[in-house]
Amino acid sequence: MPALIPTGFTATVTWLGVVETEDRKALIAGSRDAVDLTFAGLAGSVHGGRTRASCSRVTALHPRGTEIGNERQVSVVSEEELALIAEKMGLAALDPARLGASVVVRGLPDLSHVPPSSRLQAPSGATLVVDMHNQPCHLPARSIESVEPGKGRLFKRAADGRRGITAWVQREGRLALGDVLRLYVPDQPAWPHLDAARGR
Repeated sequence: MPALIPTGFTATVTWLGVVETEDRKALIAGSRDAVDLTFAGLAGSVHGGRTRASCSRVTALHPRGTEIGNERQVSVVSEEELALIAEKMGLAALDPARLGASVVVRGLPDLSHVPPSSRLQAPSGATLVVDMHNQPCHLPARSIESVEPGKGRLFKRAADGRRGITAWVQREGRLALGDVLRLYVPDQPAWPHLDAARGR
């Protein structure tokens, strides 16, 4: 029995982007028709690299700035979830470039909550491993505010539980607009002790 179960769920790639600048106030991803996924992440991306400096998300484990493995090479967001975020913010649409997104997909329900360690595989064989859901942060809020005054402050609340996922590259390959990614999920039940671990 394989440890990863192929599912009938697929996701179509509708947008690709690469953040090339270190300007964290801008956080703008340039759109692409195709990208190369390497073991260091997206070619040319400031979020790439086999390692990264630890951030506020992992201070329970590591002092900030510690060199750790880069499980946040790629940011994947859902077209459907972006539409819900935009609606809650009172916007007609939300530009994924302003979220620093790498990949936008359509057709996969509840993308932000697919199980950690799931895989998304492209026709080329390129494979992303899901780290976990991506929590909203203030950087996209600043970028949105620069073009939609008064709206940026609404982003974090509107995006809660809808911000997509972070992932790392397990197998190299090409990813292009229109590619259909297949979802594989880990063959294991939810951990039964989670409530106790949370102190409930």
